[in-house]
Amino acid sequence: MPNRLAQATSPYLLQHADNPVDWWPWETDAFEEARRRDVPVFLSVGYSACHWCHVMAHESFEDDDASEYMNEHFVSVKVDREERPDVDAVYMEAVQAATGQGGWPMSVFMTPDGEPFYFGTYFPPEARHGMPSFRQVLEGVHNAWTSRRVEVGEVAGKITRDLAERELSTGDAGTPTEETQALALLRLSRDIDPASGWFQGDTKFPPSMVIEFLLRHHARAGSVAALEMAEGLCGAMARSSLYDQVGGGFHRYVLTPRAGGPLVPHFEKMLYDNALLCRVYAHLWRSTGSDLARRVALETADFMVRELRTPEGGFASALDADSEDGAGRHVEGAYYVWTPEQLREVLGDQDAAFAAEHFGVTEEGTFEEGASVLARTGTVVDADRAADVRAKLLAARELRPRPGRDDKVVAAWNGLAIAALAETGAYFDRPDLIERATEAADLLVRVHMGDVARLTRTSKDGRTGGHAGVLEDYGDVAEGFLALAAVTGEGVWLEFAGFLLDIVLQHFTGEGGQLYDTADDAEKLIRRPQDPTDSATPAGWTAAAGALLSYAAHTGSEAHRTAAKGALGVVKALGPRVPRFIGWGLAVAEALLDGPREVAVAGPVGGELHRTALLGRAPGAVVAAGETAGTEFPLLADRPTVGGAPTAYVCRHFVCDAPTTDPEALARSLGSSPSDD
Repeated sequence: MPNRLAQATSPYLLQHADNPVDWWPWETDAFEEARRRDVPVFLSVGYSACHWCHVMAHESFEDDDASEYMNEHFVSVKVDREERPDVDAVYMEAVQAATGQGGWPMSVFMTPDGEPFYFGTYFPPEARHGMPSFRQVLEGVHNAWTSRRVEVGEVAGKITRDLAERELSTGDAGTPTEETQALALLRLSRDIDPASGWFQGDTKFPPSMVIEFLLRHHARAGSVAALEMAEGLCGAMARSSLYDQVGGGFHRYVLTPRAGGPLVPHFEKMLYDNALLCRVYAHLWRSTGSDLARRVALETADFMVRELRTPEGGFASALDADSEDGAGRHVEGAYYVWTPEQLREVLGDQDAAFAAEHFGVTEEGTFEEGASVLARTGTVVDADRAADVRAKLLAARELRPRPGRDDKVVAAWNGLAIAALAETGAYFDRPDLIERATEAADLLVRVHMGDVARLTRTSKDGRTGGHAGVLEDYGDVAEGFLALAAVTGEGVWLEFAGFLLDIVLQHFTGEGGQLYDTADDAEKLIRRPQDPTDSATPAGWTAAAGALLSYAAHTGSEAHRTAAKGALGVVKALGPRVPRFIGWGLAVAEALLDGPREVAVAGPVGGELHRTALLGRAPGAVVAAGETAGTEFPLLADRPTVGGAPTAYVCRHFVCDAPTTDPEALARSLGSSPSDD
C-alpha cells in the first residue's frame, strides 16, 4: 500500500512511495505526530540520481524488518534535497560540523522540535568497514531516546544554538579589489596540476564557476596565466571520461583510480553541470576561437535539448547513473561503457579497432567486468571518421535500456540552462537553441512565478511542487532572463528579471548587505540558511549579486547596484583564501571592476552590430538591442542612429565612448575582434 509520498511531485519521493516505511513528507504534521507519539524524527535526505541513495533504499527502506522497526520507534521524513535545498543546507551544516564530512544519503535523527542530535550518511544493512549497521544505529538512537532523554536534549540544544550563532555578515569587508583577484588567481595556480590540467585531488568535479572567473580575469586584466589555466581545465575535462564522448554532455565527477589508468566517472548527468559547462565552453570559444570549445558547447547544448527537455518546454533535473545491463541487472554506468566485442558488433572490425584506440577501449577493460569508459586518448587524425563512429555508437546506444530521468523542473537550474542555450544559440547561429531557451523561460513565468513574481522552486508535468523558491532560484532565473533579453532584444525578460530582483531586495537581504538563502517570510527552520560559497552551482548569494549588478547596469538603479556591492564583500573576504569555492563571486567581481560596460545597439536584433556586442569579452557587459523608439530597454532611450545606420553606444563608470557604426571599432571597445569568429 503506498505511503504518504504517493501524491508528491518529486520523482525522488515517488521512488519511495511503495516502501514499507511509513514515510512522511517534510510538513508540520510529521513533527506533530512525533510529538504526540513521543518519538524522535528520522530525516532521510537524498535525490533521484544519487547512486548510494538507491542502494540504501534497496537494502534498508525496502526491507520489512528494518521498516517495521522504523515505523514503531520513529516518525520518518523523506526530503528531496533538490526540492528543499533549505532543509538540506541546515542539516548538512550540522552533519559536517559534527562528523567533518557530509554527503547523500544524509541521515539525521532529531527531536520533534527539529533539533538534531545524531547524524550520518549511508548506513549499510550489516556492520562493515568501521560503519555500524543501520539497524544498530536505529536501536542505539531509540535506546538513547528512551533511557538518556536529558542528555539527548542537551546535545540537541547545543547543536541548535551553535548553528544559530553562525550568522555571516561581511558588509564591512568592502568590495573586491585588483589585489583580491590577483591573490585568488595565485592561490588557484598553486592548486593546479600542470601535467594533467586538473585541479589536484582524487575526486574531480567540474570547476565551472572558477573557469568563468579565469576567462573574465583574462579579458579584463590580460592575464595569460588565467587563460592557460582555463584552457587546460576545459581541455582535460573534454578529453576525459567526465565528458560523454558519444552523446555529448558531462557526468557529475570523475575519480582517479588507485592503480593508474583512466579517470572513472560517476555516471549521473545533472542539468546544472551541463548548463554551466555549456556556457563556459561557449565563452572559451568567444575568447580563443577554439574548435574544441565550439564542439563541446554545441554537443552539450544538443544533449540538454535531446535528453533533458520536458514536454512542457522546461528541462529535467538529471539522468540516473544506473541502468539495466545486458543481463537485466541495474548497475552503474551500463548505458555508457563499451567492450571491444560491442564495438565490433556496431562498427565492424576496422572501425572498431579505430574506435578502441581513439577512446581507450581495451580487452581487459578500464571499468568493471571487462567494459571500458570512453576517453580521448590521443590526437584525432581523421576527424570525419571519428564523427561517423560517434554517430553509429550513439544510434546503437539509443537501443540500450536508458537511465532513469528525474523529470522535476528546478527553477534555478532552468535559469542556468536558459542563459547557456540563449548565448550558445546566438554565438553559433543556432536559432533553435534560442527558441528552446525562450520556451523554458515561458514555463518559468507561467508555472513558477505566479501572479506576484514569487518563485516556486520546482514543478513536474506542469504542476508546481508547492515549495518556495530560494535565493539561488531568484538569482539564476534572473541571470537567465537577462541573458535572454540581451540575445532576443525582448525587453519583457528584463522586466521579469526586475520583478525577481525586487523580491531579493525586499525579502532576502539583511541590513549589513548579507544575503540569506531563504526569504524572511519563508518557513522557519532551526536556522535561517546562509551560504556564500559555491557547491555544484553558483551560491545563491553571488548569483543574486551578479544579477543585481547586471540589472543595475541596464536600468541605472542605484539600489540594485548598492545591494550587489554590499553582497560582494564576502568575495573580498573569502576569494584570496578559498577561490575554488567562490568562483562565481570572483567572476561577478570582475564585472564590477570592469564596470560592467553598458552596450546599447540602436538597430536590428541579430544584425552585425548586435552580434558583435554579444561576442564582446568585457566581463559581465550588458547588451540592449532594438529600435530606439521602444521603451523596453532604458539603455536605448535617447540613443538615435547615426546617419540612419545601426549605431552602438558603450558606457561604463558614468562615461560613454563616442557612438559608432563600425563593428570593428565596437569589437575593440569590448575586447574582441570580429575576425575571431
